[in-house]
Parts: sequence; structure tokens; C-alpha cells
Amino acid sequence: LFDGHNGSAAAIYTKENLLNNVLSAIPADLNRDEWVAALPRALVAGFVKTDKDFQQRAKTSGTTVTFVILEGWVVTVASVGDSCCIFESAEGGIYHLSADHRLECNEEERHRITASGGEVGRLNAGGGAEIGPLRCWPGGLCLSRSIGDMDVGEFIVPVPYVKQVKLSTAGGRMIISSDGVWDALTAEEALDCCRGMPPDAAAAQIVKEAVKPKGLRDDTTCIVVDILPQEKPAALPPPKKPVKGMLKAMFRKKNSGSSSQDKDYMEPDVVEELFEEGSAWLSERLDTKYPLCNMFKLFMCAVCQLEMKPGEGISIHVGTSNPVKLRPWDGPFLCSSCNEKKEAMEGKRPSGKYRYVLHLGPALLWGRVDTAWLEDVDSSQHTCELAFHTRFLVPLKFFLEGKLPYFYEH
Repeated sequence: LFDGHNGSAAAIYTKENLLNNVLSAIPADLNRDEWVAALPRALVAGFVKTDKDFQQRAKTSGTTVTFVILEGWVVTVASVGDSCCIFESAEGGIYHLSADHRLECNEEERHRITASGGEVGRLNAGGGAEIGPLRCWPGGLCLSRSIGDMDVGEFIVPVPYVKQVKLSTAGGRMIISSDGVWDALTAEEALDCCRGMPPDAAAAQIVKEAVKPKGLRDDTTCIVVDILPQEKPAALPPPKKPVKGMLKAMFRKKNSGSSSQDKDYMEPDVVEELFEEGSAWLSERLDTKYPLCNMFKLFMCAVCQLEMKPGEGISIHVGTSNPVKLRPWDGPFLCSSCNEKKEAMEGKRPSGKYRYVLHLGPALLWGRVDTAWLEDVDSSQHTCELAFHTRFLVPLKFFLEGKLPYFYEH
């Protein structure tokens, strides 16, 4: 589900390219269990590559993403933004499978953005009054993560929260909806209003309930998926190669009474968590331990899958707080382009930190530079032109009086 803002370009591009980018990041010739275990890292790589490629198109729209992959009884959800996914098991338990990246309700994300050079605050309505939800400045976006939004700042990152669970054979109902639904209904209300309905009718009923109080005020999209019980489990096809027991143990939260032998089918009232990670740092999200790391090619960019010669790649651990001396084989590695993207996302590349007062004709203007570059460089005359992309270019007196509008762009 893609909920676009500031135009539909990012949502359409992500719809058309994200799945292929994720699948391209999964190594070939994996058996089923290895494929599922490799999926969380591949989702991070696919999201970041999609964002990087879209920004090169120089379009300024953005989109939330709630991306669900079902493989047998394993459900994997990757999300950025405020479109959410919930699951109700056959026994009535409700599970939240996505994260909410609205600044208003995510203190950790607020700290990350300010540490990376952004600012978080409400809209100034004049006279010191602040209105509306918390926003990230420049740009005024209410979210800390999305795909696109190149005009807001690199600290709005595309790194998804990923959660992976194994369902019971009793099945259940999944609801994936944009914030237009969740701003109006709780998870319980959404589930209760459509009980007994088939999925297509249930989705329409949820949207109807969401828009009933105040009408259609925001994107209100809903997908309902029923995962049906299987009375007699069919025999699974044999794996392509032996399953590494240690691999499954790495991603399994075991109960104290669980046996060491994994079962293909669990008791009907159990939903088992296999994986959960929401860090925004690529050095944490792409760093996989043995034996999972052996599935991925070492000298291949962990984001864009570009093959590199030994020594060409840049370790994702460069610049981290890890004091251990890096060795030549301490990957994963990034190409130079993806490493620049990583540094920008972590606030290590200047972005939006320069303020100025500009005298332009008779008016004094206040603004903030997002990016600047040199043009028409003449080395013989030692001259050049400074070009820049700026936000908040407004009359200086408005700034001094605290009367900033949403934003101006030049």
C-alpha cells in the first residue's frame, strides 16, 4: 500500500519498482527457510535503492509504504510512514505488524532527526502560537521515514521497520490501511465493523466507517486479506539443500518449553515472532551474522547489487562507533554512490544547515540553503557562480515577527 503526498510520482514509481528491487537483493539458489531468513535484509536494500533511484529523477513527491510478503505461513511486513498493518488470529489476538513513523508519536525518531541536522517543531501561526502536529523542517513533513521527499532533507530516510511472524495453521484476518483509516478507527473497531464479511466487502465497510464521521478528508485506502485455515496440512516439498538449524535459531524467539526440533506447523493459537528490527542505521540493518552472511556475495554492493572488485567497496562499518579495527573482508560493502547516500542519511553530509540574509533589490529576505553548488567556473579568471536551492525564502520582517508560512521554494 502506497500513500503518496506532494503528488503521485513517488507512489507510482515505488509500486512499479520496489518488488523487483527487493527480489534482486535476495541471493539465488536458497531453500525456502533461507529465503525467508534473507528477506529482512533484502527489504532494507530494496527500499533504499528504490528511494535512491527515484530521487535521481529529481521529482519532489514522497510516499509511505506498507509492504507485505506472505510465504507459506510466514508473514513479513516492511513499513515506512504511517500506513499500518494489523493481524487478528483465529483465537482473537491482535498483532501490530508495522511501525508508525509520525513524529508526533515517535520520540526516538525525533532525536534521530535533530541529531542529523533537521529541526522538529509545529507550524508557527504567529504571535508565538503553534498549531498542528509535529513536523520536520525544512519541508514541514509529519513523517520521519518515507520514499522520495528529496526536497525535505536526507534525514527523512527510506529504511523500513521490518517484522516477520509465523502464523498458526488456524489462519486469521489481516488489514492494511492508510492513515485515513487509522485516524478514525482503532484496530478493534476496524476488525469489529466487518466481521463475517468476505475480504472485498470488509475492505469497503472499513473505508465506509472511517469516512462516516467527517467525510473523506485524507487518503483512505484499505486492503483485507483472509489467511484461511488448513485442515490437513499438505506435505511440504523437499528443500533444495539441507536447512541450517543454526540459521532458524537466530531468528526465533524461543519459549522456555519449546523443543529444539522445529515444526512446520504449530498449534492453532500460536503466532510466533521470527524477526523484528526498526533501526534507521544501515550499518545495523545490513550487517548480518553467520551463517546468514554467507548467503550474500561479499564483493557486491549491499544496496544496489553492483558487483565490485576486492578493495573497491566501502565497508558499512566505516565511520561507526565500533572501535574494532576493520579488516579488508569486514563487509558488507557499499559502492561509492550508495555510501554517499548512507552518509547523507546519517547527517554526515551537509544538508540544510546554512542560514543567510539576502539583499535582493529593495527587500531583505531570510532563507535556508538545502543544497549549493558551483556553476560557470572560470579557472583563468578565478570566478564562478554560486547556485543554491533554498527553503523559507520570505521577507525578513516575517521571520523576525515569527510569521513564517508553510514554506516557499526557489
